[in-house]
Amino acid sequence: MRVVSLVPSLTEAVAVSAPGVLVGATDWCTHPADLDVPRVGGTKNPKADRVLALAPDLVIANEEENRAPDLDALRSAGVEVLVTEVRDVPQAFRELARVLDACGADPRPAWLRDAEAAWTRPPVLDPRRTAVVPIWRRPWMVLGRDTFAGDVLARLGVDHRCAGHADRYPRIPLDELRAAAPDVVVLPDEPYRFTADDGPESFEGLPCALVSGRHLTWYGPSLAEAPRVLAEALRAALR
Repeated sequence: MRVVSLVPSLTEAVAVSAPGVLVGATDWCTHPADLDVPRVGGTKNPKADRVLALAPDLVIANEEENRAPDLDALRSAGVEVLVTEVRDVPQAFRELARVLDACGADPRPAWLRDAEAAWTRPPVLDPRRTAVVPIWRRPWMVLGRDTFAGDVLARLGVDHRCAGHADRYPRIPLDELRAAAPDVVVLPDEPYRFTADDGPESFEGLPCALVSGRHLTWYGPSLAEAPRVLAEALRAALR
């Protein structure tokens, strides 16, 4: 098999489960850290000519991270494209097994079994808390309805305020986010890189949890440690 991945989460999953299968990945595929394959551009703007030059048997993609016109162009060139959809943790496990099987790997490697076990009884905040979860600023955007990250937080005892919004990633003015009076503001380091010096100052008086975007939004080997890592960050912010 020759596989090109257009999704960072899936790149890591395939790389650790089927060594040697990956022949290309996006510029944003940062894990494993020692991954040494040709890069084909970004998730939103992959270079079709670079992908085709690698002669892949399969391109793996995601309906949210990748644009339909880019995937259609690859199909038109005769490339098989597998498109995943991940809106919650159980679906992530199913899609990961499907991708690994398509790549000729064990559909349930040890790390995936460990991840499933970790999410069987995740550490849950008691009492449950509310949050707003910015993913961008200038303009401010937050998690809305039907998102994988929202489901991750809900399973850890954190209900985000915009879960019922009509949009999946709504733009909401900062004053409205503050007025929502959440118990905690969850600030991931991707897609926008919130840091201790960039983000919390906008929510003065509210606890802020700086969390790893890889643990909050990626569905791959990081799922095994995500419940513990995220729960620790949330508890630290709420002390």
